Amino acid sequence: MVNLKGKVAIVTGAGHGIGREIALSLAKAGADLVITDLSDSIFEVSKQIEALGSKTLPVKCDVSNMEQAEQARDTVLAKFDKVDILVNNAGIYPQKAFLEMTNEDWSKVLHTNLDGVFHCTKVVLPLMIKQKYGKIVNLASVAGAVVGFTNLAHYSASKAAIAGFTKSLALEMAPHKININAVAPGPIDVGDTQMEEAMYEQVIKTIPIGRMGKPLDIANLVLFLVDDASNFITGQCIVCDGGYTLP
Repeated sequence: MVNLKGKVAIVTGAGHGIGREIALSLAKAGADLVITDLSDSIFEVSKQIEALGSKTLPVKCDVSNMEQAEQARDTVLAKFDKVDILVNNAGIYPQKAFLEMTNEDWSKVLHTNLDGVFHCTKVVLPLMIKQKYGKIVNLASVAGAVVGFTNLAHYSASKAAIAGFTKSLALEMAPHKININAVAPGPIDVGDTQMEEAMYEQVIKTIPIGRMGKPLDIANLVLFLVDDASNFITGQCIVCDGGYTLP
């Protein structure tokens, strides 16, 4: 059993889906949580975390904005005096054909998905270096990091970049006892997509395990990567897709 009592974790994009499940899983393991999102849904998630017995701090934050990331860090330090875990989950997934894609479309995805990881990591790393301990998990994707998909050039580019960012920064931070890894989810049913039933069934047929992934599948992997049981793992981008991308 993972025991995170005494640890303080930040989870971005925790208002719904995978981020919410990660936050709840960390709380069940005993961690105190700082959850960020642009949506007011984090306040409901905060109540759910408190019901599990953990302290929580909901912070509305646009991770694509460095000033907001810095303000969020200062808010965290006002309540907790450290940050042990950072899960960079916040991201957007708009689909658009490349020839129809505008500069604004491209920039919005890269600013949120990639710059957001840079901003949040940048503001917490000095705290982790000072305490000679830290666990960072970045949410990549099989899109870009493993395979390509049509209408997702901007998204795939951001997620491939996250995988490379993870490897390089893991090398720099290893002497400071900071582990940095990435998780690359495959098809995950987060419950808020309007996929037609026929399409849904078709996707399932491409997954050897025989089902769509669940947010808990990703949360369980993240839970392992932030636990001390994974102290010898760093710089990895671990695929969690039920065999979807196997040749």
